[in-house]
Amino acid sequence: MISSMHKGHEVPAKRVFVNRSLHLEKIRYYGFDMDYTLAEYKAPQYETLGFKLLKDRLIVMGYPEEIKGFEYDPTFPIRGLWFDRTYGNLLKVDGFGNILVCIHGFRFLKSVNDDVNVYAKNVSDVLYECAERSKCAPTPGVGQGDLLLEFIGNNVPDMHGLLLNVHERIAASSGSRCALYRSINPDLTLHSVYRDRHKIDDRYRISFTRFRVSGHSLSEVYELYPNKFIHMDESRIYIMNTLFNLPEIYMIACLMDFFSNSNQYVKCPEGVTFGDFFMSYNSIFRDIRTAVDWVHTRGDLKKKTVECVSEYVYKDERLPILLDRIRESGAKVFLLTNSDYWYTNALMEHLLSYPDKNGDVRDWKTYFDFIGVDAGKPGFFSGGTIMRQVNCTTGELRLGTHTGKLEQGQVCSGGSCDTFNKLLGAKGKDVLYVGDHIFGDILRSKKIRGWRTFLVVPELVQELGVWTEKCSLFSKLQNLDVIMGDLYKNLDSSTHERPDLTKVRGAIREATHEMDLSYGMMGSLFRSGSRQTHFSTQVARYADVYASTPLNLIYYPFSYMFRAPAMLMPHESTVAHEQRFQVGDGPVSTRHRASSFQAETPDYQNKRNKPRVLERADSVLPHPRAETPKRVTHFHDDDDSEEESDKSS
Repeated sequence: MISSMHKGHEVPAKRVFVNRSLHLEKIRYYGFDMDYTLAEYKAPQYETLGFKLLKDRLIVMGYPEEIKGFEYDPTFPIRGLWFDRTYGNLLKVDGFGNILVCIHGFRFLKSVNDDVNVYAKNVSDVLYECAERSKCAPTPGVGQGDLLLEFIGNNVPDMHGLLLNVHERIAASSGSRCALYRSINPDLTLHSVYRDRHKIDDRYRISFTRFRVSGHSLSEVYELYPNKFIHMDESRIYIMNTLFNLPEIYMIACLMDFFSNSNQYVKCPEGVTFGDFFMSYNSIFRDIRTAVDWVHTRGDLKKKTVECVSEYVYKDERLPILLDRIRESGAKVFLLTNSDYWYTNALMEHLLSYPDKNGDVRDWKTYFDFIGVDAGKPGFFSGGTIMRQVNCTTGELRLGTHTGKLEQGQVCSGGSCDTFNKLLGAKGKDVLYVGDHIFGDILRSKKIRGWRTFLVVPELVQELGVWTEKCSLFSKLQNLDVIMGDLYKNLDSSTHERPDLTKVRGAIREATHEMDLSYGMMGSLFRSGSRQTHFSTQVARYADVYASTPLNLIYYPFSYMFRAPAMLMPHESTVAHEQRFQVGDGPVSTRHRASSFQAETPDYQNKRNKPRVLERADSVLPHPRAETPKRVTHFHDDDDSEEESDKSS
């Protein structure tokens, strides 16, 4: 279902997408973050600069000179990843903590299915190489981790020699825990058992299974994370929520790969050793975090960005038009950023320095009714700090707490949401705040203050590109789901046979893998196959609307009603309306009641008006049952109901 469409909105990149209905006519204050919101940094130029400065800082902190060779790869990191400080892994998880992807350094850890597939390929390659007349075909195993393979040979001695070779080759390629054991295949007639390992039929056909030691040995992921699940524990997990985290994510991967594979270090489950020293993955992460903070607060990142601002920051002529149109609609506009005044002033001058018809350039501050720097979000939405006025000439802070009336273009430092609301007279749902940080901008402003929220997701441009260009892959995945369901067709609890899912599950894995790689090394920001990511869940929960840029607001009138599409449960989305069936007797089969609109008939009115004898119980029980409503009582989209607009019109 395509909702919230307006003229020109057939271009996906220009749309605003809706999670919860939002009536722009009710918004009195539009607030904007600066970094990655009004000021969109150019990728990968800006991330490459940040990565280089981070690398230089780590070397100053004592990290090996060899890391100078690291080069930033923009195809690798995505935001929304979790970092596990204990094992040093980057995790892509769903909204419930189930692990979708696990990577240590540059190596993707194997799941059970991946391990079985790799094993099957190794066995096949060895058998084909060791014998001219051979056949190796994986078929369904007895249980998880089993793999049944068959080989056609000439005679038992030849097969014995071949299998010894297979044992040696498989053990070398799969590790010391690999061993081949006798299988039980009821379809083969027993002819002889050779060395109590392999079952041979009268056509000299051998079958054997994959090694089984214990469940966790079949999967690197299960060995570290039972059930492929991890709990969100802030002492262990750090979530990479922002676009500023991208260079940091790639540096984590680079260092984990370096220390895990360098001959100078010995890898341990929770870190590396070198001589008598131990370095935990957690300590490496703390060093990276310290270096990142230094680069952003005391390093040259901001200085170099300002020096070459056109190289690192996009400039769009639609921005001043949008800000003016918002104010012309009667709403107020404010800027609320964590950046300091010096940096904010430099970037906003660049973004809003457009001459008018007389060649004059407006002061950028005149586009805003209030400007807040050094906001300290997300703390701004809870306790906050003292609000102090900024001297725009010197950039210094004035003494004392600002308590006077806020004037247009005035700049304040620090403060809190309480102070802000008091000075501006704003209330929670009067404010629409636009930002890129799912935690600092969106989650906190939504949960604590009840502001309406607009999340900026620049990655949407690429996400929508893959979604439209690779539509055949998405259709293929849907068809494979149907095929898998058809394999169980006409089977019920009395059935003992097990459908062979090998091919269809393999096809699903291949299609999912191809689809993920279309986005980049770590796949989509929002999903992995048919599973939504933790980031996707957070967007749906806390962002009322979202778009690739706040400039998309320019394509909508400021009386627009963003209406959320119907959110269907599986029992609604997978059952067509045409599939009618008779509701039988059951515990809730009597819930239906005719609506009041259908009940208001002459016969019904006569029954209602007919006098009745007042029973004793009536005086004690005013309402023996609830009456069917005579008007609409079930209000949907209550925050933005159209009732008020209907009255005004």
